Amino acid sequence: MEYTYLDNNLSRVRADLKAACEAGGYDPNGVTLMAAIKSAEVEEINYLHTALGVTHVGENRVQQLLERYDLLEREGLSIHFIGTLQTNKVKYIIDKVDMIQSLDSEKLAREIERQAAKVGRVMDVLIEINSGSEISKGGVEPADTEEFARLVTSGAYPHIRLRGFMTMAPKSTDEEYRAIFSSTRALCEGIWERLGYGEPMVMSMGMSESYIPAAESGSTMVRVGRGLFVKETV
Repeated sequence: MEYTYLDNNLSRVRADLKAACEAGGYDPNGVTLMAAIKSAEVEEINYLHTALGVTHVGENRVQQLLERYDLLEREGLSIHFIGTLQTNKVKYIIDKVDMIQSLDSEKLAREIERQAAKVGRVMDVLIEINSGSEISKGGVEPADTEEFARLVTSGAYPHIRLRGFMTMAPKSTDEEYRAIFSSTRALCEGIWERLGYGEPMVMSMGMSESYIPAAESGSTMVRVGRGLFVKETV
């Protein structure tokens, strides 16, 4: 199969990210491009990784991850879970993903801790923030984020390692996206500093329609799906 569209899309997205980072005063090398693979074929994912050098992918659905896990070229590939995660599904992915980006409740933290302990690993997580306070979306309210971060890092969850934060902004204009992302990053930077973490904070913000304002606002990871895998010009 011809994958020219993947080459073209990736080149465009990388160029967009570079320009956006420079416009916002951030280092383009400080942003990780994650392919959101919900709607992608296994062959597309493997080509993007092995031929084009994309090293991070994000999966939204547990069942889909399980169905194609053994078909992925996983050498050098970092697999993240980026969708809503039910507690009864944690056990199926705990040994298959490198990070869970959607930690949003104490109940889920307890189950991740329990399952990670069973397999003898420490699971990297991001706390998901509901930056738009949308009833239809998961995530911790911005005002509750520091309290939850302190709970996660209190020592009660030795098999969980907090690496930063993730957010999904409401569908907005670029200007509105920049305002949401900038305020969310400022909130998280303050929390991170008060937690006393020495390692860099992961700030996972921006998807296909919003990765440019996200990069302008200091995102360190963008989750791009359609922007990479669409076959027609976008």
